[in-house]
Amino acid sequence: MTFILASSSPRRRELLASIGIDFEVIPSHVPEEHRTGEAPEEYVARLSRDKAAAIAQKHPDRWVIAADTTVLMGDELLEKPADRADARRMLAAIAGRTHVVYTGVTIEHGSRCHRDTRVAESEVRMLPLSAEDIAWYVETGEPLDKAGAYAVQGIGAMFIESIHGSYTNVVGLPLALLFQMLRNAGIDPLTVNDRR
Repeated sequence: MTFILASSSPRRRELLASIGIDFEVIPSHVPEEHRTGEAPEEYVARLSRDKAAAIAQKHPDRWVIAADTTVLMGDELLEKPADRADARRMLAAIAGRTHVVYTGVTIEHGSRCHRDTRVAESEVRMLPLSAEDIAWYVETGEPLDKAGAYAVQGIGAMFIESIHGSYTNVVGLPLALLFQMLRNAGIDPLTVNDRR
Protein backbone atom coordinates (compact mmCIF):
# COMPACT_ATOMS: atom_id res chain seq x y z
CA MET A 1 0.00 0.00 0.00
CA THR A 2 1.42 3.37 -1.04
CA PHE A 3 -0.05 6.50 0.51
CA ILE A 4 -0.05 10.02 -0.89
CA LEU A 5 1.43 12.76 1.27
CA ALA A 6 -0.25 16.00 0.19
CA SER A 7 2.68 18.14 1.33
CA SER A 8 6.07 19.19 0.03
CA SER A 9 7.41 19.68 3.58
CA PRO A 10 10.76 17.90 4.02
CA ARG A 11 10.00 17.52 7.73
CA ARG A 12 6.74 15.69 7.08
CA ARG A 13 8.42 13.47 4.49
CA GLU A 14 11.15 12.54 7.00
CA LEU A 15 8.66 11.81 9.78
CA LEU A 16 6.42 9.63 7.60
CA ALA A 17 9.42 7.75 6.21
CA SER A 18 10.73 7.18 9.74
CA ILE A 19 7.79 4.90 10.61
CA GLY A 20 8.21 2.76 7.49
CA ILE A 21 5.17 3.87 5.50
CA ASP A 22 5.53 3.92 1.72
CA PHE A 23 4.27 7.14 0.19
CA GLU A 24 4.37 9.38 -2.82
CA VAL A 25 4.53 13.17 -2.47
CA ILE A 26 1.87 15.13 -4.36
CA PRO A 27 1.57 18.68 -2.96
CA SER A 28 -1.95 20.10 -2.93
CA HIS A 29 -1.13 23.80 -3.49
CA VAL A 30 -4.21 24.85 -1.49
CA PRO A 31 -3.98 28.56 -0.52
CA GLU A 32 -3.18 28.93 3.18
CA GLU A 33 -5.36 31.87 4.13
CA HIS A 34 -6.62 32.44 7.64
CA ARG A 35 -10.26 33.53 7.89
CA THR A 36 -11.29 36.33 10.23
CA GLY A 37 -12.40 34.96 13.58
CA GLU A 38 -11.23 31.42 12.80
CA ALA A 39 -9.67 29.70 15.83
CA PRO A 40 -6.20 28.20 15.25
CA GLU A 41 -7.43 24.63 15.65
CA GLU A 42 -10.28 25.27 13.19
CA TYR A 43 -7.84 26.86 10.75
CA VAL A 44 -5.38 23.95 10.62
CA ALA A 45 -8.22 21.40 10.56
CA ARG A 46 -9.84 23.16 7.59
CA LEU A 47 -6.59 23.46 5.65
CA SER A 48 -5.68 19.82 6.20
CA ARG A 49 -9.19 18.79 5.02
CA ASP A 50 -8.94 21.03 1.95
CA LYS A 51 -5.49 19.70 1.08
CA ALA A 52 -6.58 16.08 1.44
CA ALA A 53 -9.76 16.66 -0.58
CA ALA A 54 -7.88 18.34 -3.43
CA ILE A 55 -5.66 15.27 -3.89
CA ALA A 56 -8.32 12.64 -3.10
CA GLN A 57 -10.51 14.01 -5.90
CA LYS A 58 -7.73 13.28 -8.39
CA HIS A 59 -6.74 9.94 -6.81
CA PRO A 60 -9.99 8.48 -5.39
CA ASP A 61 -8.56 4.98 -4.92
CA ARG A 62 -5.58 6.06 -2.81
CA TRP A 63 -5.18 6.94 0.86
CA VAL A 64 -4.19 10.59 1.27
CA ILE A 65 -2.47 12.12 4.30
CA ALA A 66 -2.52 15.91 4.65
CA ALA A 67 -1.43 18.25 7.43
CA ASP A 68 -1.11 21.92 8.27
CA THR A 69 0.73 23.54 11.19
CA THR A 70 0.52 26.97 12.78
CA VAL A 71 1.92 28.66 15.88
CA LEU A 72 -0.11 30.78 18.32
CA MET A 73 1.59 33.36 20.54
CA GLY A 74 -0.97 35.18 22.64
CA ASP A 75 -3.62 36.21 20.11
CA GLU A 76 -1.33 36.21 17.07
CA LEU A 77 -0.82 33.41 14.58
CA LEU A 78 2.84 33.11 13.64
CA GLU A 79 3.09 31.46 10.25
CA LYS A 80 6.08 31.41 7.91
CA PRO A 81 7.91 34.76 8.15
CA ALA A 82 7.71 37.07 5.15
CA ASP A 83 11.40 37.97 5.39
CA ARG A 84 14.34 38.20 7.82
CA ALA A 85 12.89 41.20 9.64
CA ASP A 86 9.62 39.33 10.19
CA ALA A 87 11.55 36.28 11.45
CA ARG A 88 13.41 38.48 13.96
CA ARG A 89 10.09 39.97 15.11
CA MET A 90 8.54 36.53 15.63
CA LEU A 91 11.53 35.19 17.53
CA ALA A 92 11.58 38.26 19.77
CA ALA A 93 7.88 37.66 20.50
CA ILE A 94 8.30 34.00 21.53
CA ALA A 95 11.70 34.23 23.27
CA GLY A 96 11.37 33.48 26.99
CA ARG A 97 7.68 32.67 26.62
CA THR A 98 5.37 29.71 25.97
CA HIS A 99 3.57 29.38 22.65
CA VAL A 100 1.22 26.76 21.24
CA VAL A 101 1.76 24.68 18.10
CA TYR A 102 -1.31 23.27 16.36
CA THR A 103 -1.26 20.69 13.56
CA GLY A 104 -4.37 19.57 11.74
CA VAL A 105 -4.15 16.09 10.17
CA THR A 106 -6.58 14.54 7.69
CA ILE A 107 -6.58 11.07 6.17
CA GLU A 108 -8.96 10.54 3.28
CA HIS A 109 -9.93 7.84 0.80
CA GLY A 110 -12.30 9.11 -1.87
CA SER A 111 -13.88 5.92 -3.15
CA ARG A 112 -14.36 4.55 0.39
CA CYS A 113 -15.91 7.84 1.52
CA HIS A 114 -13.56 7.91 4.50
CA ARG A 115 -12.30 11.19 5.93
CA ASP A 116 -10.95 11.75 9.43
CA THR A 117 -9.59 15.09 10.65
CA ARG A 118 -7.99 15.66 14.05
CA VAL A 119 -5.84 18.34 15.66
CA ALA A 120 -2.77 17.99 17.90
CA GLU A 121 -1.71 20.73 20.29
CA SER A 122 1.68 21.19 21.99
CA GLU A 123 3.03 23.89 24.28
CA VAL A 124 6.60 24.99 23.60
CA ARG A 125 8.69 27.24 25.84
CA MET A 126 11.69 28.99 24.32
CA LEU A 127 14.69 30.27 26.26
CA PRO A 128 15.15 34.01 26.62
CA LEU A 129 17.17 35.24 23.62
CA SER A 130 19.16 38.41 23.11
CA ALA A 131 18.89 40.49 19.95
CA GLU A 132 22.31 39.11 18.98
CA ASP A 133 21.11 35.50 19.47
CA ILE A 134 18.09 36.16 17.28
CA ALA A 135 20.09 37.93 14.57
CA TRP A 136 22.62 35.07 14.48
CA TYR A 137 19.87 32.46 14.17
CA VAL A 138 18.01 34.32 11.42
CA GLU A 139 21.24 34.60 9.42
CA THR A 140 21.51 30.79 9.35
CA GLY A 141 18.44 30.91 7.10
CA GLU A 142 16.69 28.15 9.04
CA PRO A 143 13.78 30.25 10.36
CA LEU A 144 12.72 31.60 6.97
CA ASP A 145 10.36 28.81 5.87
CA LYS A 146 9.12 27.63 9.27
CA ALA A 147 5.91 28.48 11.11
CA GLY A 148 6.94 30.49 14.17
CA ALA A 149 10.37 31.13 12.59
CA TYR A 150 12.22 28.19 14.16
CA ALA A 151 12.92 24.50 13.58
CA VAL A 152 12.69 22.33 16.68
CA GLN A 153 14.52 19.53 14.83
CA GLY A 154 17.31 21.79 13.62
CA ILE A 155 19.58 24.50 14.99
CA GLY A 156 16.56 25.93 16.80
CA ALA A 157 16.54 22.90 19.13
CA MET A 158 19.17 24.54 21.34
CA PHE A 159 16.76 27.39 22.12
CA ILE A 160 13.86 25.14 23.24
CA GLU A 161 13.54 24.92 27.01
CA SER A 162 10.60 22.51 27.13
CA ILE A 163 7.80 20.88 25.15
CA HIS A 164 4.51 19.79 26.70
CA GLY A 165 2.80 17.47 24.23
CA SER A 166 3.88 15.79 21.01
CA TYR A 167 7.38 16.59 19.74
CA THR A 168 6.52 15.37 16.23
CA ASN A 169 3.54 17.74 16.25
CA VAL A 170 5.99 20.62 16.67
CA VAL A 171 8.03 19.27 13.75
CA GLY A 172 4.87 19.19 11.60
CA LEU A 173 3.22 15.74 11.71
CA PRO A 174 2.02 14.26 15.04
CA LEU A 175 2.88 10.60 14.56
CA ALA A 176 0.99 9.21 17.57
CA LEU A 177 -2.17 10.93 16.38
CA LEU A 178 -1.63 9.66 12.83
CA PHE A 179 -1.10 6.12 14.17
CA GLN A 180 -4.49 6.25 15.92
CA MET A 181 -6.19 7.66 12.82
CA LEU A 182 -4.80 4.89 10.60
CA ARG A 183 -5.88 2.21 13.08
CA ASN A 184 -9.34 3.80 13.19
CA ALA A 185 -9.48 3.53 9.38
CA GLY A 186 -8.71 -0.19 9.56
CA ILE A 187 -5.06 0.20 8.58
CA ASP A 188 -2.39 -1.31 10.80
CA PRO A 189 0.72 0.89 10.54
CA LEU A 190 2.79 -1.94 12.03
CA THR A 191 2.13 -4.33 9.17
CA VAL A 192 1.04 -2.18 6.20
CA ASN A 193 4.60 -2.17 4.85
CA ASP A 194 6.25 -4.68 7.16
CA ARG A 195 9.99 -4.79 6.43
CA ARG A 196 11.07 -7.18 9.19
